[in-house]
Amino acid sequence: MFSRNKTTSKIDTDQHELMEHAQERIKVKKRLYNHFIIFLVGSVFLVLINKILKYGEAYDWFIWAITLWAFLFVIHAVNVLFSRKFMGLEWERKQREKLVEKQKRRIAEIQKEIETDFPISNINQKKDSWEKLP
Repeated sequence: MFSRNKTTSKIDTDQHELMEHAQERIKVKKRLYNHFIIFLVGSVFLVLINKILKYGEAYDWFIWAITLWAFLFVIHAVNVLFSRKFMGLEWERKQREKLVEKQKRRIAEIQKEIETDFPISNINQKKDSWEKLP
């Protein structure tokens, strides 16, 4: 219990990345479910305000409000349930690798430009001539 040799579980980077992704996925789904509950409760309140409290009684404006809110909820659901599957971990890795490769190519191009504009042999010659000065 009080020993100094505590066993610590070492999680490699892949497992850690998967755990972080799972945590983020859980948060996103939880927000979607909360949005659905708020949508249901809010829709009931909109109907009550229009029909029971007779606010704007001449026109059933709650239908448009609920329809607009339902449309926004559907967009949220599609984003969480479908587009995140297509753009999941593997997609993120590929995008990251593409960007890193693009950066490496650009760095190599810049280094090549520098070497052609300022060859190392010329720099060494100038350095040697400076060292010979009294």
